[in-house]
Amino acid sequence: MTDGADRDDTSRRWPRSVYEAGSEPDPRFTFANERTFLAWIRTALALLAAGIALEALEIPDHSALRLVLVVVLSLLGATCSVMAFFRWAGAERALRESRPLPSPALAPVLAFGLAVAAIVIVVVLVAD
Repeated sequence: MTDGADRDDTSRRWPRSVYEAGSEPDPRFTFANERTFLAWIRTALALLAAGIALEALEIPDHSALRLVLVVVLSLLGATCSVMAFFRWAGAERALRESRPLPSPALAPVLAFGLAVAAIVIVVVLVAD
């Protein structure tokens, strides 16, 4: 059987910069933060899958525009996954230190990237 000190040992939790700050928050808030992180990861995977699918289709008429779209979607997916981690860490730190949650820097990046992808799709559709 373990004592309470084992459960509170933050030296084995990663990233230490998050878990050594403040005090342990209500688990419901930590789980909600984790669910949000996983939702951003699902979004990143969907963007990467869309980029890979477009590359696999190899539409011959618009190869340059297709390549732009593949690159935009792939970079957006990679950016989304990296920023999701930093968003999770910032929110977890804020919860542990009883501070307000940080603003979502990921949302504007995703919105701008998807707008670029939509414009490229419209250009391809109108060009036909």
